[in-house]
Parts: sequence; C-alpha cells; structure tokens
Amino acid sequence: MVSKSVDPTSIPPFVIITGLSGSGMSSATNAFEDLGYFCVDNLPLTMLQTFSRLLIPNEEESKAIEKAALVINIRERHFLSEFPNELKKLEKKKLKPFVLFFEASDDVLRRRFSETRRPHPADKGSGLLRSIRSERRAMKEIRNTADLIIDTSEHTVHTLRRLILQKFGHAKQISPLKVQIVSFGHKYGNPRDVDLLFDVRHLPNPYFELSLRDLTGEDKRIVKYLDKNPDVRETISRFLDLIEYLLPFYQKEGKSYLSIGVGCTGGKHRSVMVSNAIKDALKKAGYSVSVAHRDMQK
Repeated sequence: MVSKSVDPTSIPPFVIITGLSGSGMSSATNAFEDLGYFCVDNLPLTMLQTFSRLLIPNEEESKAIEKAALVINIRERHFLSEFPNELKKLEKKKLKPFVLFFEASDDVLRRRFSETRRPHPADKGSGLLRSIRSERRAMKEIRNTADLIIDTSEHTVHTLRRLILQKFGHAKQISPLKVQIVSFGHKYGNPRDVDLLFDVRHLPNPYFELSLRDLTGEDKRIVKYLDKNPDVRETISRFLDLIEYLLPFYQKEGKSYLSIGVGCTGGKHRSVMVSNAIKDALKKAGYSVSVAHRDMQK
C-alpha cells in the first residue's frame, strides 16, 4: 500500500476508484457502500462533470450528495487521454477527488481472470499475460496521480473490505464481529450455515431426571444440575478456549458474523445451558453476542 502525504484523520467525501482490471475495484465499491458512500460503477468519463454538480450545493438544491465513490477504469474509451484533464476541471470547481488506485501482480491478475473466465478488456488477441502488462504500462500515468495505491495481491475479498473500512471509515462505522449462537436438537436436524458446530450429547442428560424433564436449560435447577458436573465445566472451558483462539482470525479475515451451533438430542436442556454459558463468557470478554434456542420449546 503506497500513499502520498494524505491526512489519515480526514475522511475524503469524494473518491474516484480506478486501477488495473481484476485488481478488486468492484469489491472495494461494496465496502464504500457499507460506509454510506453513494457509489457508481463504471461511470462514463464524459459524465464526470455532470455528476460533480450533485456534490456541490446550490440555491435551488441546497442538499448535495455528502459522500460519493465512482469507479472509472480503462473500459471507458476516453479514460487514458482525458482523465488528467477531467481532474483539472474538477479542481476549478473546488472539488478535489481522492484518487484510489488498485493493482496486483501479473500472476495474481492472470489467475483471477483464468478463474472467472472473463476476457481482459485490453486483450486484442495477444494473450492474457501480454494484455495485463499492456494495461499496466498504459495506466502508469494514471497511477502517478493516485493519492493511495493498494496492491491486492495478498488480499482476499474480506481483508480488502476491512482495509477499506479502516482507511475510509470512522471507528464507529467499522462493525465488530457479531457472534450468533444457536442451540438445537439433533433429532430436528442441524441448523444451516453455521461456522462452528459443537455436540454436547456426551454430557449428562436432565431428561432422565423426572423432576427436571419438563424444565429447560434456562431454568436455574437445570443449570445447577449440569454445572455441578466436572465434565460439563470442562467441556464449556475447552469450547471457549477454541472459540476465543479462533475469533481473532475471523476478525482478521473481515468476517462480520460468526455462527456457532450447539446441539444436544432434543435441544431443550444441555445445548441451551451450554449456549448460554458460552454467550455469557464471550460477552464478558467484550464480544458482541446473541443467542437463540431453536428447539427449546418443542
């Protein structure tokens, strides 16, 4: 990542996203949308001055677009020749867009185009690698005008999103990882789309205690019955060790939600108690956690 002397504390209200084809411009646009930017993908360069009027308040329309991010790239026919002149026109209107340039290594770009099977916009029949290198040379002057250059070679979609949120968002706009815990009964089927799945059917089952059978895992008598068993405490402790070890890695990947399933036979006693214990421990550790008991009332 290369940047000019830009004030890191200021959030630019007007961003122009450009760069090499396949370098992640569309993924970046999604992140800007999450930050509340009005986004336009592949805006024709000839429309840039017209669009800029929406950013300047006037007497007839006092409210302008507060934040905008535009993607303009080599697919625009007049991009290479006219882009510098269009920037100068904007400066005369006292609009100074923040130019964000994305790039990646030749090997990474070649792999991305091979995986998506999309044609490279600069391909004139000379092959993919030559097309990538040709575009890189053609974009050299545009690259030199950039306020920030981001190499996405080592980024996933998730880490790139997090980088954009950190660079262009206020701290309060960067959503923390939200942990969602669902207790369930295996006899009713596993929940869909869970990231981590824990089975607690090895723990003592209150169902076989007649005085406890009709209660749920949220009842103090069930909690006391299970908590006095060392195997229950050890299981919860080991689950928490694993979860707390993994959570920073999920955060680093830019994951917004982590879903954890905890299952017992019927989803009424053990899974409910264990889910609540995990929730309480993670909340105490500062994580944003919610819990749902899917089968508790069945």
